[in-house]
Amino acid sequence: MCGRFASTTKPEDLVEIFGVEQWDPAETLAPSWNVPPTRAAFAVLERLPKGGTRPVRQLRVLRWGLVPAWAKSPESAVKMINARAETIHEKPSYRQAFASRRCIVPVDGYFEWQTLPGGGSRPPKQPYFVSRADGGVLALAGVYEFWRDRAHPAGHPEAWLVTCSIVTTAAEETLAPIHERMPLFLDPAAFDDWLDPRLSDPDELLPLLVPPAPGALLAAPVAAAVGSIRNDGPELVRPLDAEELVTTLF
Repeated sequence: MCGRFASTTKPEDLVEIFGVEQWDPAETLAPSWNVPPTRAAFAVLERLPKGGTRPVRQLRVLRWGLVPAWAKSPESAVKMINARAETIHEKPSYRQAFASRRCIVPVDGYFEWQTLPGGGSRPPKQPYFVSRADGGVLALAGVYEFWRDRAHPAGHPEAWLVTCSIVTTAAEETLAPIHERMPLFLDPAAFDDWLDPRLSDPDELLPLLVPPAPGALLAAPVAAAVGSIRNDGPELVRPLDAEELVTTLF
């Protein structure tokens, strides 16, 4: 499960990290340490130009929470922020996007909540911030989709809504005690094939969705303030020290 993440890397740096060829500087976002579902996020994707044979790698701003092309309204987006790696090629909501509209969602890290014992019907939960052990950008596997808003005429800036979902997988062993699922991040060696819209065979694509080896990620307990989307700032990803953690739990 991935329901909140931090994204503060400058788009100019993302262009360099991911070898982006096309980016409109007017399409940018303010840094955020607490990105919730249905909020805009950066995504790296490739599109075939009209009449072209080679896809062009782009940095785009998409809305997090996929809306299938056949949906009657975008209200389903908040329920479709994640797509399971095990079934993404079969589910009607994701199947077409997986075949030809894959992307990378670059983040600093993501938040996960560990359910603690006690508390009756509403047990306490401790948030963790999960990031790369080497401090690099997490390249989360994603899929994206176009949805036509018929409330606007063709050519209107809001006639098309472009949305995305993040692929999840079973948590690796060091993260499993926090939550059984985790977003799946890609190794740089998989970027080209994952983004290439000309590849559509599940037998070629599914092997790219390989969970990371244990030790690639770090999980640190953080303050409960991240639970409110009204809060946003670098203090949300600051690890709690032992005394603060005891105070939080008890």
